Amino acid sequence: MKCEELLAMLNEYVDGTVDPAICEEFERHMAGCNPCQVVVDNIRQTITLYRDGRPHALPMQFREKMHADLRKKWKEKFPAQ
Repeated sequence: MKCEELLAMLNEYVDGTVDPAICEEFERHMAGCNPCQVVVDNIRQTITLYRDGRPHALPMQFREKMHADLRKKWKEKFPAQ
């Protein structure tokens, strides 16, 4: 299995709806492909956080930078507002 094939079926794999034979191919591919391991792990963590439903506090420095960046992008896109 190639990375592109894995990524094309990633949602089904993470949801557990992919055919068991294909699931074995996923596991073999990921055993030797660190970038795909990282992608799958990040998606699993995101789903876990989303399903958990609890808010997570952002560090103040990150929050301030994010707000400043969003304001800047808004002003670039809507300069008259």
